[in-house]
Amino acid sequence: MQGNNHDDVRRHNLSVILRLVHRGGAASRAELTRVTGLNRSTVAALVGELAELGLVEERGPGATNQVGRPSMMVAGSDRVLALAVNPEIDAVTIGLVGFGGTVRRRIRHPLAESPSAAGVVEITTALLERMRSELPPIARVTGIGVAVPGLVRAHDGLVRHAPHLGWIDEPLAEMLEAATGLPVFAANDASTGVQAERHFGAGRGLTDLIYLNGGASGIGGGLVVGGAPVGGVAGYAGEFGHMRVGSGTATDSAGIAGTLEAEVTRRPLLDILGLDRPDPDEFERALLSSASPELRDEVHRQQEHLAIALAGAVNILNPQLVVLGGFLASLYNADPGRLRSAVGRFTLREPFDTVRICPAELGSNLLITGAAELVFERLLDDPAGFLLR
Repeated sequence: MQGNNHDDVRRHNLSVILRLVHRGGAASRAELTRVTGLNRSTVAALVGELAELGLVEERGPGATNQVGRPSMMVAGSDRVLALAVNPEIDAVTIGLVGFGGTVRRRIRHPLAESPSAAGVVEITTALLERMRSELPPIARVTGIGVAVPGLVRAHDGLVRHAPHLGWIDEPLAEMLEAATGLPVFAANDASTGVQAERHFGAGRGLTDLIYLNGGASGIGGGLVVGGAPVGGVAGYAGEFGHMRVGSGTATDSAGIAGTLEAEVTRRPLLDILGLDRPDPDEFERALLSSASPELRDEVHRQQEHLAIALAGAVNILNPQLVVLGGFLASLYNADPGRLRSAVGRFTLREPFDTVRICPAELGSNLLITGAAELVFERLLDDPAGFLLR
């Protein structure tokens, strides 16, 4: 165990137990003893301390195949919640998320025009108060995580550039913390998405995966390599949307022509479908139910460009899994076999043979789950230092 003294070891062990319960779900003391290698009395003491902190609960015995009286199950407390925020050009989505990545409530607040950072703070504060009024008295919102469609500085949550929102150097985390009194953590939306899918979705148990997210604000990505998230020196890694995939003249949000973000966009799909600002689930239902030849041709055109970007990523990184979220998941679902075949044409055989491509398992809850994980990660790192507000 890590640490230079007894207190350091205890804090580390508390973190290990809580992380197992959060990421793996309810577990018996016997199972926690087996997985951690700690003795039974140590696990009992750690569970007791986490319960006193209000972070776990012991519930009725679960079914087991073992002889004898079954153990009580240790589960994350229902009272501990994180608020998650995802601003976009057409809506601000806010959710309450509990342990285990469970989305308890989600509200999509549609907008007629792109919000300012101050507008997002105002909307979030109002919706937070509304949600709090509906919670039982013992429930506590422990912090706010924000998934931003743009470049976010890792150490302080400063939004350096969110081009579709028109934000430059917006101290969103600082503003939201001042307005709510809660700790706030912000990161790029796709970077939060890859963590959500890694821990609670299709990437569970994997060490090398790529996530690409397509939203109203363009395309971004997240990476996990060798079991570790890849953020780059300042947290800006994963900008797959700016990879050049063709010779077209259309430009992306950075003014670069022929990129994935320039060629693969939601707008022409919406125009063909006759939709304006649908939520992600409504968009996918309309896309998959349409028999329009024009829509089919546009889907296939976009799939070709997406395949070039995916092939480049697979050739360079050799991942186990590529996960597609947002409208990119809908593009995949429109013709999965065609997209995989197109990726295969541009990929070396060996890495292509071992990679799986799939839509995000968490669906429209993915970015909310990922944003909440920004909050839970701090709690998991030091449960003993956490103050339940």
